[in-house]
Amino acid sequence: MSDYAPGSGHGGDAVVDLRSDTVTKPTPAMLEAIKAAKVGDAVCGDDPTVNALQERVAALLGKEAALFMSSGTQSNLCGLMSHCGRGDEYLVGQLAHTYRYEGGGAAVLGSIQPQPLPNQPDGSIRLEDIAAAIKPDDPHFARTRLLALENTWSGNVLPASYVAAACELAHSRGLYTHLDGARLFNAAVASGRTVTELARHFDSVSICFSKGLGAPVGSMLVGSRELIHRAHRIRKMVGGGLRQVGLLAAAADHALTHHVARLADDHALARRLAEGLAALPGVTVTPPQTNIVFVQVSDGRGPALLEHLKARGVLATGLIGLRFVTHLDVDAAGIEHAIASAADFFKS
Repeated sequence: MSDYAPGSGHGGDAVVDLRSDTVTKPTPAMLEAIKAAKVGDAVCGDDPTVNALQERVAALLGKEAALFMSSGTQSNLCGLMSHCGRGDEYLVGQLAHTYRYEGGGAAVLGSIQPQPLPNQPDGSIRLEDIAAAIKPDDPHFARTRLLALENTWSGNVLPASYVAAACELAHSRGLYTHLDGARLFNAAVASGRTVTELARHFDSVSICFSKGLGAPVGSMLVGSRELIHRAHRIRKMVGGGLRQVGLLAAAADHALTHHVARLADDHALARRLAEGLAALPGVTVTPPQTNIVFVQVSDGRGPALLEHLKARGVLATGLIGLRFVTHLDVDAAGIEHAIASAADFFKS
């Protein structure tokens, strides 16, 4: 049995929390950045830290403008509603976050009809399926306006050649393109490409600061000045206008400066975790490209394994198979403890 003593990380947690990379605590240096932030009324456009962050992110992604959001769900919603009006339709993967895990917001709040299409194992949607789903200009049909993709997909980087081809197809048929890039910086580090390259084919991109980058709150929608102008109104409508939000923008800015390159450490720990779990009997592991490890356990023992791990101070989720996510609050000792704890389960 492992003799790991949790609690050594900067967050002071008593567990190895692998449920998500959203569980991180601000580092001491990030807290200092928050404390030193210059703020103003962001709704009035007076917060200098927010304004600087928006300019920085727009430049990073090679777009004209950006808008700070409270969450990735809000950022995606404002993006979809900025592209589509009532009665319009967006094409999206059946398992995509914007369709499956965001409360149906596009339909409920935007009156936008989703057209879900089958996702391939790598997260792509077949070009033939995209082409076939684009409706003709006829009053019988919703107006197809947008293709939405996601990168990373279940922790894997969407193939660059596919992204280029899918966006070219969409644009050639008069559609806009939106990228849910919640973990876009993970994709960049894993692929060795810049976020500018990864965002190049999209008319709008949503990124998240509170996942792998370790900020407590915040996302950003980027695109053309015209699109961001529309999104600003929609953000207000959905309650996203925040005041002295430079405190949070400072955390996001700190994360962009200090927490991007270190994502490679999370990816390495995920590979080590996958290697350790794959060696156990009855365990099948999907090799990770970034920081997310998916695990299948034979004989329906997955829920029992989760309970066993929880009793030993290791947390994971079981919504879509067992999922383990590494992040800046998890170190090598914690990963070894997780592997040893799982091994104890199968020994028993």
